[in-house]
Amino acid sequence: MAPELARGEILAWLRCDDPKRLERLWEMADQERARRVGDCVHLRGLVEISNHCARLCTYCGISAAHAALKRYRLSRDEIMACARRAFAFGYGTIVLQAGEDPELDSQWVADLVGDIKGTTGLAVTLSLGERAPDELALWRARGADRYLLRFETSDRGLFARIHPPHNDQAVCDRIALLRTIKALGYETGSGIMVGIPGQTRASIARDLALFRELDLDMIGIGPYIAHPATRLGREGAPAAGADQAPATEQMACIVVALARLACPEANIPSTTALATINSAHGRAHGLTRGANVCMPNLTPPSYRCLYEIYPGKAGSQGTPEDSHRSMLETLAALGRPAGQGPGGRRRA
Repeated sequence: MAPELARGEILAWLRCDDPKRLERLWEMADQERARRVGDCVHLRGLVEISNHCARLCTYCGISAAHAALKRYRLSRDEIMACARRAFAFGYGTIVLQAGEDPELDSQWVADLVGDIKGTTGLAVTLSLGERAPDELALWRARGADRYLLRFETSDRGLFARIHPPHNDQAVCDRIALLRTIKALGYETGSGIMVGIPGQTRASIARDLALFRELDLDMIGIGPYIAHPATRLGREGAPAAGADQAPATEQMACIVVALARLACPEANIPSTTALATINSAHGRAHGLTRGANVCMPNLTPPSYRCLYEIYPGKAGSQGTPEDSHRSMLETLAALGRPAGQGPGGRRRA
């Protein structure tokens, strides 16, 4: 691993608002990205397989509290059609994402993973929320390659405020669960939102240290975008005073760049949230400030508008072909080739 960044240096960058100084950070992150993971941008085909969720997270538009939202689950055939499209587009990975949906039976998911692996040979990434270790072990045994579970914030008090328990749900220690996921042999991904009301720059510095401590293979970072149908979107929350992290593209990019310097071998996506907050340049900015992965959306158009974690999500009105074309245009403008194969973590 690269030498650890000093906490004071991290905080100085998180508090920096000087465009000329930030250009130096962008340059350092981009150089480290090129040196450690190369110029290829790995494309992961994202399929949002269910917007059902048992959780009451106060920031999320598919929360169980959003009673007016039309719910859906994709069928096996619909998901397999998406997998075949990912293969036809030349992607090396498919990402199956959902709310925390108890009706996604563990054996059904295992059989689906086996079918995708057997039919397409794609790497399979799962992002299905907090699941039991025996389920995670089953899916790994059937061929799932990666698991994504954002811890959102290392500030336990803030996490508790935005993730209230529902009915008899136990409070999960996501950090411990990430260690379990890693021990099962998954490439392990996590990440945070930037700018949640109540989130300090100091807590983001702790998040960056935790990325490194966990030795994450994938790190997802995006700005917090308020959803008007959520409790946090309607009522807001007290900010963290002068040290409140702003929910801006610039702050999200600072954290992306610092994540690249802290965890130089990790795969880091330029997230849809960045493209949402800056439709013209957000995705390209991520890719020139440390990111090396993009996740074009392959969810069928009739469903993707219903997977509304936050409003105005980039690409929510398009088709898989639109997402693919837009991604290739972005890469061409940057002079960056699309990666080949599954694009797993490179280890020095």
